[in-house]
Amino acid sequence: MTLQKTQLKDWLPLALGFVAVAVALRLLALAFDRTDLFVDEVQYWFWGQNLDFGYYSKPPLIGWLIRAVTDLAGSDAVFWVRMPGAVLHGVTALLLGALAARLVGRTAALWTVALYLSLPFVALGSVMISTDTVMAPFFAAALLFFFRLSDTRALRDALAVGVFAGLAFMAKYAAIYFLVGAALVMLTQPALRPGWRNLAGMLAGFAVMILPNVLWNLSHDLTTVSHTMDNAGWLRHGAQLGFGSMAEFFFSQFGVFGPITMGALLVAYLRPKGSPRAALVLFSIPALLTVTVQALLDKAYANWAVATYFSGVILAVMVLPRIWRWVALGVNLALSATLPLFIVLAPWPEVGGEPLLKRYLGRHALSESILELAEAEELPVVSSDRDIIADLFYIGRNRDVLLYAMPETGRASSYYAQNFALTEAVTGDVLVIWSGNLRCEAELLDGLVLTGFYAGSDLHAGRVSADCLLGKSGT
Repeated sequence: MTLQKTQLKDWLPLALGFVAVAVALRLLALAFDRTDLFVDEVQYWFWGQNLDFGYYSKPPLIGWLIRAVTDLAGSDAVFWVRMPGAVLHGVTALLLGALAARLVGRTAALWTVALYLSLPFVALGSVMISTDTVMAPFFAAALLFFFRLSDTRALRDALAVGVFAGLAFMAKYAAIYFLVGAALVMLTQPALRPGWRNLAGMLAGFAVMILPNVLWNLSHDLTTVSHTMDNAGWLRHGAQLGFGSMAEFFFSQFGVFGPITMGALLVAYLRPKGSPRAALVLFSIPALLTVTVQALLDKAYANWAVATYFSGVILAVMVLPRIWRWVALGVNLALSATLPLFIVLAPWPEVGGEPLLKRYLGRHALSESILELAEAEELPVVSSDRDIIADLFYIGRNRDVLLYAMPETGRASSYYAQNFALTEAVTGDVLVIWSGNLRCEAELLDGLVLTGFYAGSDLHAGRVSADCLLGKSGT
C-alpha cells in the first residue's frame, strides 16, 4: 500500500488551531457549568480515591486519570473531574488527523480534525467524563501506529500498537474491537500484514498492558467480566428478538455521529474500494454490527458503538464531496454547540415543565440535605440506591459522616454494595434513605431536598435500627 508523504508542517499548525479553539471553548463552558456530576462520573472519581487494578464495572484507567488530575489541581471540584474530557478529545482529533494525513493527504487531515471535533458524541464527552473519552486517544494512537507499521516494519511500532491498544482496553473493554478489526485487516489486506515477529510484538505489548487487570479480575471472582455479561443480558436470561430496540439503537447513531457523517459512513461501508478505505471499514464496522445485534437480542445504549467512529470519521471525509463536508460540519456544530450552552444555562431550557438536563440536576442538593440531616441526628447513612450513595461519597468527601450501602445477599449489585456495605460492626440506629417499601420499622425524618432529577420522587429518610437492616431483629 502506497502511503502519503504529507509532512506535519503541512497540516499540524492549522489543526492545532482548530483543537485549541474547540478545547478552550469547552473548558470555558465547564468553568460556568451549573449541572451536577452524573452517577457514573462520581463513581469514577471515587474509584480514583481507592486506587486498584480493576473495579466493579470497568477497567481502572479512568479512575487513575481523574485522581491524577485532581491531585495535580489540588481540587476535586466538578471542573477538574470533567476537565480531561475536552483535552483527550483534542488529542484524539490530532492523532486521527495524523492518520488521515498518512493515508490520504493534507486536506483529509484537516477535515478529519475539524469533523471529529464537531461530532455530537465528542461534544458530550468533552463536558462529561466517560470511559469512551479515556479510550479514544489510545484507540486512535493504536490505529495510527498500525498503519505506520505497514510502512516501517519496525518492531518498536508493533510494540506501540500493542501498548496503545492495551491502554485503550484498560480504559474500556470496547477496545477489543481494535483487535477484531486488526485481525480482519491482516486476514484480508496482505500489504498490511506486519509479519510474525511484529505480530508477536503487538500481542506482547497488549498483554503486558492488560495483565494487571486480568490478574485483578481472576482474584476478584471475575467481577468486571460478570458485570459485562450483565450488560449483554441475553447471555444470562436468553435472547428476545426486539426489532424496535434494534431500530432505536441504529437510528440513535445518526445523533451520536451526526446525520450527514453517519450517512457518509454507511456509503463507505457499501463502497470499500481501495486498500486504505477497505482497511478503515474493517476497523470501523465490527463495533456497529456487534452492538446492533446486541440491541436486537436485548438492549444497547447509544454510546456502546463509539469505537466505530475513530476510523469512521476518516471514512466519512474520504466519501464526502467538499460541499457536503461543509454541510456535515455545519450540522454537527449546530448539534454540538447546544450541550455546552445548556450546561451553562441550566436548569433552562425546560421541556414539558421539566429541565431538559434534569438527570444532571438536584443530585448534589439531595446529598447536602442528607449529610446535614445525618450530622444533626449524629447518624451514619445507609442507602440501597447506587445514585444516592455514589453522590454522597463525593459531596461528603470532607465531612465526618459514615456512609454505607444497604447489605445484600448473593452477588453485589454495585461497587458500593461490594466494598462499603453495612457491617455488623455498626450498632444502634442509622439514617436510611429509601424509596418504595422498607422491611424495617422507621422513624420518619424531614429535610430531604428533592429537586431536579429527584423532583417528585418517592424518597424517604428515617431512623432505623442497624440490627434490623442486618437481619438480626425486626422484619
